[in-house]
Amino acid sequence: MGALKVGTLEVWPPVVLAPMAGITNTAFRRLCREQGGGLYVSEMITSRALVERNAKTLRMIRFHDEERPRSIQLYGVDPAVVGRAVRMIAEEDLADHVDLNFGCPVPKVTRKGGGSALPYKRNLLRAILREAVANAGSLPVTMKMRKGIDDDHLTYLDAGRIAAGEGVAAVALHGRTAVQHYGGQADWDAIARLKEAVTEIPVLGNGDIWSADDALRMMRETGCDGVVVGRGCLGRPWLFRDLTAAFEGSAERARPRLGEVAATMARHAELLVEHAEDERHGIIDFRKHVGWYTKGFTLGAEQRRALALAESLDELRERLSALDADQPWPAAAEGPRGKSNERDRVHLPEGWLDDPYDGVAPGADAESDISGG
Repeated sequence: MGALKVGTLEVWPPVVLAPMAGITNTAFRRLCREQGGGLYVSEMITSRALVERNAKTLRMIRFHDEERPRSIQLYGVDPAVVGRAVRMIAEEDLADHVDLNFGCPVPKVTRKGGGSALPYKRNLLRAILREAVANAGSLPVTMKMRKGIDDDHLTYLDAGRIAAGEGVAAVALHGRTAVQHYGGQADWDAIARLKEAVTEIPVLGNGDIWSADDALRMMRETGCDGVVVGRGCLGRPWLFRDLTAAFEGSAERARPRLGEVAATMARHAELLVEHAEDERHGIIDFRKHVGWYTKGFTLGAEQRRALALAESLDELRERLSALDADQPWPAAAEGPRGKSNERDRVHLPEGWLDDPYDGVAPGADAESDISGG
C-alpha cells in the first residue's frame, strides 16, 4: 500500500483528520500530529468571511510552524466568492491544500442551501468546483460530501463524477445522508460504489471508523484509497498512533493507562491556552473534551465534574494528578463517541428539491458568519 496522492501532496499514512467545528483548531491538530502522520484539516472556514478578512476567521486559519502540510476547509455557495477565497489562499500562501465542504448537515447551513444540501444542485456544484480549481494554482482542491439529502435524493455518484471532471484532486464520502446526521450506521457500500464510479482520482471513505482496524477493514471492503477520521479521535488523539502502526503492518495498539490519558489531557489544555492566548478561554474550551477523554474509566461523578470545572492550568493539573494513574484502559472506552442522533428532516430552502439542476439558488446570507460550523 502506497502513500495517498492528493495532487502534489503525498500523504502517509492515507489518513485525513475530518474538520470538526470547535474541535480541529491548531491545538488539537498539533496534538494529533504528535501521535502519527496524515493530513490534518482546519475547522470549516466561510469563504465570504475569508475574502472579507473577518478577524475571527483569519485567526482560525493560523497554523503553527510545525504544521505541514497546511489544510483549510472552505464552505461556500457562491462560485465567484469561493474562487476569490481559493485565490487568496494560493496567492498569500495561507495553506498547501484546500478542501471544500459539501457534507455539513447542520440546519443553519442546509436551510440556506449549503453543505450537504448543495450537491443536489448539480450545475451550482460544478460552477463552484470549476472556480475553485481555476483559482488554486498548484494547490490541490478536494471535496467532502455525503450520500445525499436522504435516500430519495442521493447525489454522491453524480457529485463524484462532476468533481473528477472539473479537476478536483480527491473526493471523500461520508457514508450517511444529511437526514441521518450522525445516527444509524455508515453505508460503506456507498463508498465502494463511488470508488467503482470514479476511477480518475482518489476516493476516501468516512464514517464509523472507531479504531485503526476499522480503517483497514473499510479500505479492504470498499477499495477506497484512504480514510477520513472524525468522531473516533475525540478524546483519543492516540488513534493516529494506532493508524500509523496499522498501515505499517504492526498489530501494536495504544491502550493508555489513566496516567497517560491525564498527561495527554494536560498537554491538550496547554495547547489550547497557547492557541487562545488566554488561560481562562483555553481552559473553558478544554472542558468539552473531559467526557471524551475519561469515557469508560472508573471515576466518580464529583471527579469528572471537578475536572470539567477547573479554572486554570494549575488547578487542572492538580486534579489530574489525583487520578489513579495505574488504572488500565477500559474496554468501555472503545467504540462510538460523540452525538449520534438522526434528524426527522433536513431543513432546506423552499422549493430546493423542485429542480436538481437549476431553480432556487442559495440566498446572499447563506455564508454569514458561520466559520467553524
